[in-house]
Amino acid sequence: MKIATFNINNVNKRLQNLLDWLAKSEPDVVCLQEIKAEQGAFPAQALGALGYHAVWQGERSWNGVAILARHHDPVLTRSSLPGNSEDRQARYIEAAVNGVLIASIYLPNGNPQPGPKFNYKLAWLERLIAHVAELMAAGVPAVLAGDYNVVPAVQDIYQTRSLDDNALIQPESRQAFARLLAQGWTDALRKLHPDGPLWTFWDYKRERWPADKGMRLDHFLLSPKISERLVDGGVNRWVRGEENASDHAPAWIELDL
Repeated sequence: MKIATFNINNVNKRLQNLLDWLAKSEPDVVCLQEIKAEQGAFPAQALGALGYHAVWQGERSWNGVAILARHHDPVLTRSSLPGNSEDRQARYIEAAVNGVLIASIYLPNGNPQPGPKFNYKLAWLERLIAHVAELMAAGVPAVLAGDYNVVPAVQDIYQTRSLDDNALIQPESRQAFARLLAQGWTDALRKLHPDGPLWTFWDYKRERWPADKGMRLDHFLLSPKISERLVDGGVNRWVRGEENASDHAPAWIELDL
């Protein structure tokens, strides 16, 4: 099973980019983030023409997450993260595909920090930690994929001091990510590639893509049973260089199930 995660940064604006990548790389499951489309505007028909069935949680103009499965109907198990019934932001969706629980996650950015947006990010992380602890305790075979908006370590960002105040690299953000790993989740891409950069995001500003000044924001966290099945993974960097590209590139893993 080939599973990918891709912050598409507006699914309708970049639909052709998405379709071209799907046709070329043929993932079995895709977690999308920042679809930026209200519920009725998701391009299910165009994706269905390529054999992808979908569940999604849209939000007008902002956020939005989806799970696509090739030649399978993903079985929706959750369309929001528990822990705050008043939170309406579309940032979490969960579905079962072929006996594996898949989550597509779009964690809050948290900038500017300090401030309310950073507080929301940390509170959201606490809710995520609590929810996936239950999955871990139940022994659920799970893949938590998405844009975590956390740079886990120094090796996951190009050398710079200009982002020292950025919410993505704050100690609190990194500590929360480390607490997820401490539950027993495996950071799949770092397990496969223990050394060197694995950029998945290059800002549109200041020529970051041509200069290859990137960071690793998109992650797969695997439950123990799934981690044992991990055989390959990487980043489709070429997608970031296409015309009309998202500022993220798709990341992917392969599981021998």
